[in-house]
Amino acid sequence: MKFLLLFGCLFFAAPPAHAAGLDPAAVRKAAKYSAAHHGLSFLAIEKGKTLLEQYPDGADEKTASKIYSGTKAFWNLAALAAAEDGILGLDDRVAETIASWRSNPRKSRVTIRQLLDFSCGLPPGFSLQQNDFGDRDEAALRLPIVAEPGKAFIYGPSALQVFHQILKEKLHRESPTRYLERRVLRRLGLGPQRYLNDRASNPLLAAGFTLTARQWAKMGELVLARGKSIVRPETLAQSWRGSPANRAFSLGWWNNRAAPGGREFDFEAMLQLKWSRQEWADACLCREAPSDLVACIGSGYQRLYVIPSLDLVVVRQGAGGPFSDANFLRLLLGK
Repeated sequence: MKFLLLFGCLFFAAPPAHAAGLDPAAVRKAAKYSAAHHGLSFLAIEKGKTLLEQYPDGADEKTASKIYSGTKAFWNLAALAAAEDGILGLDDRVAETIASWRSNPRKSRVTIRQLLDFSCGLPPGFSLQQNDFGDRDEAALRLPIVAEPGKAFIYGPSALQVFHQILKEKLHRESPTRYLERRVLRRLGLGPQRYLNDRASNPLLAAGFTLTARQWAKMGELVLARGKSIVRPETLAQSWRGSPANRAFSLGWWNNRAAPGGREFDFEAMLQLKWSRQEWADACLCREAPSDLVACIGSGYQRLYVIPSLDLVVVRQGAGGPFSDANFLRLLLGK
């Protein structure tokens, strides 16, 4: 806990060098780059003030777009809230709730945190994302462990569907979706979302939400507010620490902690590879961006960037690639 408090303080400390704010010309260059690479929206908010808001190709501020894996951060925030509410512990073993996992030598050691960090050892289970699936949770529970728990980063929907089953059993009378709406979405000023339920009424936790740029920015503003109204700062700070399997990811958020000396590459392209071929050591989104940069990443280059040291939230939504986080961020920051 002392580590989390210390890291949270360091994460939110604002260097005086950035007090002057972003160069408006640099912000316009970043917006132009986004638009030229199939951008649908661009929104930059610094110190609570809108620097620039643009919607190319006939869209406007009311146009909602799929955020794909950006959905994960909302469910992870619900997990953090559930931990604060005493409903579960992130370091509890899954087998304490899921009886069928108790007799399996590997599954019996998996923790809830490892599910949320995608380091539990389950295969991705991409087929769970199919429309009109029978029972995603039950199918995810039956998947075999393919890697030692805590040792490999395996990104996909299966682990989150196991978490959904745990939350469902822990909540008893309230569904996970209702809990998410009551405990997270309403406090963010958001309403019910597009859940992509299967035939057993289980939502897809890995994707599904459709938000406007302004709506998605509310999650970034929550980060700048250090979780206020939903979770404590030290609880939210767990989202930036990464895991032993992938220091650049935890609880729905990617981080830039390896900057300025890290390996800069296209995270979406890396995720397209089979999990055993992916290499996340020293990964960073942009070497020239502040190390406290964090981002929600959705397929097709949907992005929510937050830089606490700059008091900055940027939303970029798009209709596919090519797009470079590093090039975009360098333009935005005037590097």
